[in-house]
Amino acid sequence: MIRPRIVIWAITVMLFFLLLGLLNLEVIHGKRYQELGDKNCIRLVSQNGSRGRILDREGRVIADSQLSYDLMILPQDPGQQEKIILSAAQILKVSVRELQKALKKEYISSSVPVTIARNISVKEAIALTELKVDLPAIIVQPDPLRHYPGGRLAAHVLGYVSEIDRWRLTRLEDYGYKTKDIVGFGGVEERYDYYLRQEEGGVSFEVDHRGKIIRTLGFKPPVNGKDIQLTLSIKIQKIAEDYLAGRKGSVVIMDPYTGEILAMASSAAFDPAAFAEKNSDALVKLFNDPNSLLINRAISSAYPAGSIFKVIVAAAALDNKKINPNTTFLCQGSTFVGRGEFKCWSTHGLQNLQAALTHSCNVFFYKTGLLAGAQSLHDYALKFGLSKTTSFELPYENPGFIPSPLWRKINKFKNWFDGDTANLSIGQGEVLVTPLQITRMIAVIANGGYLVTPYIVKAIDGRDISVYQQRSEKLNFKQGTLDYIREGLRGVVNDPTGTGNVLSGLTVIIAGKTGTAQAPPGQPHAWFCGFLPYKNPKFAICVFLEHGGPGYVACVTAKQIIQEMINQGLI
Repeated sequence: MIRPRIVIWAITVMLFFLLLGLLNLEVIHGKRYQELGDKNCIRLVSQNGSRGRILDREGRVIADSQLSYDLMILPQDPGQQEKIILSAAQILKVSVRELQKALKKEYISSSVPVTIARNISVKEAIALTELKVDLPAIIVQPDPLRHYPGGRLAAHVLGYVSEIDRWRLTRLEDYGYKTKDIVGFGGVEERYDYYLRQEEGGVSFEVDHRGKIIRTLGFKPPVNGKDIQLTLSIKIQKIAEDYLAGRKGSVVIMDPYTGEILAMASSAAFDPAAFAEKNSDALVKLFNDPNSLLINRAISSAYPAGSIFKVIVAAAALDNKKINPNTTFLCQGSTFVGRGEFKCWSTHGLQNLQAALTHSCNVFFYKTGLLAGAQSLHDYALKFGLSKTTSFELPYENPGFIPSPLWRKINKFKNWFDGDTANLSIGQGEVLVTPLQITRMIAVIANGGYLVTPYIVKAIDGRDISVYQQRSEKLNFKQGTLDYIREGLRGVVNDPTGTGNVLSGLTVIIAGKTGTAQAPPGQPHAWFCGFLPYKNPKFAICVFLEHGGPGYVACVTAKQIIQEMINQGLI
């Protein structure tokens, strides 16, 4: 009699716990499980809006988006999956293995659509859509693809777009960025990504337990990114790039009064479309190219200044009354500083400041630099905006470097000698500058003593922001300092013996300075910086050719660019 009672009690206890479990499922957690069940029946297919356009100062399109199509699969049904891959391989004329490899690589979970082919043609998209009747797991998704109508034109200014990397994701996750987002890298695409990026939309579907679509539940339209208008003139940009092509270097053209960048060319260049289209062969070639195609040489690379630094030496010596316009030094082809002989590139005879600038006489500037003193040269270089970034809005700007006796003592535990001052006086030694810094420096002479802040974005989403971009600092030079330098720079181009005389044949009067910066073991770097017209300047220009030879070569390139601007009525 005892055993049946034990069995009955055991069964009763088990039924009690079973009822408790049912109560927990149906009453206590029933709502939660109902929600999970509903969610499991819903599939979301995202749709991307178009990234904002990038326009030039006249509203011409430099970067926009073109509609492309991606092939996606809902991977819940293996049988459908195989049929879709076989049919798609025939339509797309690719191997089954290639599509299977893409499916394996992009797979996240059975409920998330997988992209197995990108950027397919309209005809292919239509043919694949027709398979949807028998194969509902197939999705042909429209996707706006970044498009650059000018190809490589202004590539370094624009930057490129690609899938977000881990470093950016860690920094931007709190701002709504997520894995596999397309973001900007370099240039305007990176700096203004927040404005340019689109908001994702999509369609939600109800599906059965096999993943077959039963009905559409809702649609959220994607939101396009905001347009960015630049100060850049595509016409001037193209001229600069055309005459720079085939050589490493940079051309910067700027409004000397406002700081608006009208052209910023860097060579060698890259094709940003290779990133948007994920062309793996082109990307491998790009990254392996020894010419460092992704570097914007106008702002990210720093070089010895050479003789263009003499403008700063002249300003420091005149302003501190170490010399005056009538001061002369005799150039016999070289001079001794201590026990070292420092050479000039020619024998110029007796030189005053204007003649020394015109002929780029090293001997005059060795002696002038020694009179001014190394610390004064350093301080005036900083006054002209060197050895620090220009606050230009594009990323990865190089600050350059100007040495000083104090820096040498603290960082190298070495003394500064007169020979170091002589080297600094002609822009050699440890001096490093960027083409944008030199454009800004020469603009100070052109505009009467204002250090402007260069900028390249004129408007965002149709709203003009240039009033907030234009910033300048009045540099308090003594009366006459800049006027004397201007006259010397005019002689560089317009005097028959000037180092930039090749530019004198144009219909506009130009003032400027040439530079030949020693950069062993290769050829020297060629520099020309100047402004035009001489009265009421509209343009400050810097032409830099990496290992291009003497400054004369940069003058020839500058002449070609300016002549073409005249031909097209841009001056």
